[in-house]
Amino acid sequence: MAGLETVPGLELDPLIDDPATRIIVCCGAGGVGKTTTAAALGVRAAERGRRVVVLTIDPARRLAQSMGIDSLDNVPRRVEGIKGCDGGELHAMMLDMKRTFDEIVEAHADPDRARAILENPFYQSLSAGFAGTQEYMAMEKLGQLRARDEWDLIVVDTPPSRSALDFLDAPKRLGSFLDGTFIKLLMAPAKVGGRAGMKFLNIGMSMMTGTLGKLLGGQFLKDVQTFVAAMDSMFGGFRTRADATYRLLQAPGTAFLVVATPERDALREAAYFVERLAAEEMPLAGLVLNRVHGSGAARLSAERARAAAENLEEGRIVDQGTGKPPERGSRATAPEPSDPPADPAADSATGTAASLATAAVTAPAPAPSPESPESPAAPTADPDSDLNTSSSDLASDVKELTAGLLRLHAERMQVLAREQHTRDRFTALHPEVAVAEVAALPGDVHDLDGLRAIGERLAVGRMP
Repeated sequence: MAGLETVPGLELDPLIDDPATRIIVCCGAGGVGKTTTAAALGVRAAERGRRVVVLTIDPARRLAQSMGIDSLDNVPRRVEGIKGCDGGELHAMMLDMKRTFDEIVEAHADPDRARAILENPFYQSLSAGFAGTQEYMAMEKLGQLRARDEWDLIVVDTPPSRSALDFLDAPKRLGSFLDGTFIKLLMAPAKVGGRAGMKFLNIGMSMMTGTLGKLLGGQFLKDVQTFVAAMDSMFGGFRTRADATYRLLQAPGTAFLVVATPERDALREAAYFVERLAAEEMPLAGLVLNRVHGSGAARLSAERARAAAENLEEGRIVDQGTGKPPERGSRATAPEPSDPPADPAADSATGTAASLATAAVTAPAPAPSPESPESPAAPTADPDSDLNTSSSDLASDVKELTAGLLRLHAERMQVLAREQHTRDRFTALHPEVAVAEVAALPGDVHDLDGLRAIGERLAVGRMP
């Protein structure tokens, strides 16, 4: 199976430094760190001299908090504290799905018609919660930002959808809805117009409207018909803009970053997205693998760590490499210097425990405090007995602690092995995809320094 050393490394600094790169789209399944990745790239690009705007669709508002902004809305807001050079700036915004839809209506309809649409109950439901509306509006906002040409680089954090493919499918789904039979039937009376239209509606659609009226309610159906009549002239504009934004995503100045974690479901989703981008001829920069675990003692395997912990917990001889108790009647002695150890790693681990225990035992006892001298009436204890008892307790505590740490290490090594196996399955299927690994952090990212730390990890690209 192809390992990470067989695939190209993803170099992100050259990507964000390149003036030809105008759009970076961070996509992937929900919960894999797309928002943090997008924000970290925005911070790094701005501090390397580019004028950047980050568009997030994350309703948790973590991006605003990490950038020191009280709140984000549908208007780009400048982020303070960016240590930019050569005019580097960072702006951030969070998509307001309904407000973006309202702006489209206001921009492409006369005031009277716009007011009728905005007040229509069906429109209010559609703009707030129709399936795919959020993804479509993200595409609309991206098109608006690119058309303004105020920023060198636009970084897009795609919506937290059930499927990462929803972002690409939304324009086609909305187009299918607008071109569907239901909408065409509802548009027919408006196209005929006047009394003839109402006669057509009453005669030609009486059965359909009667059935729909029972299912949906007569007032709801009337609201839909009013909405369709008002929006008729705008439907073509939706499709035209969606197609234009889709072509923008295919342009050479766009780069897709597929974000995933080293987990089976996330990497399966990433594989689907990689294949879809290839089919749609969209430029893929590579895969960002977030929250990758590592260990500074990877040479000590899980099996050896568990064996060493068992030796400590069961009171076995540290130097006994086989891990078996001595035979009956034999003395527990250390092997001769010429004998090779059976398990060097386990011996090293348990030897460390023995060293710690010895250090604890032989450490000098603290001198009595001059402020609280011993009472002359107190009974005199045997100092050798107290020292032996204390040393024995310390040695036992050290062994117990070391055994626990060894077991934690064994569990960590199992996690590493599982992550590597899952990652290697992806690289075997897509050896052409460049990969960058980002080490898991001990806590959440909540400020600019945290985003800078993520950016540095992204730039390095591989775990040490």
